[in-house]
Amino acid sequence: MGLVFAGVTVAMLATACSMEDASCGGGEYGVLAVGSSGAACVSNGEEPPEGYVRYPEGKEPETVGDKWDVYWYTHSVDKNGKIIKLAEGE
Repeated sequence: MGLVFAGVTVAMLATACSMEDASCGGGEYGVLAVGSSGAACVSNGEEPPEGYVRYPEGKEPETVGDKWDVYWYTHSVDKNGKIIKLAEGE
């Protein structure tokens, strides 16, 4: 019985890792709206649309709700690329 429980636990843990939603789909990368908390996904090989920039290196969200995804709800970048804290509701 203990081995069955251990096997089920391992299977559940392995599945939990794959249950996290990726910030963007395969073949895409995330971009951040300048001056707001908006974000979008862009196909690899394409430049961000006007008004969007790539996330600063090392600060890209990987999955919905991860450390950087939550951070960018309250932060953005200005037109010079400097990270700024957003006022509530921006």
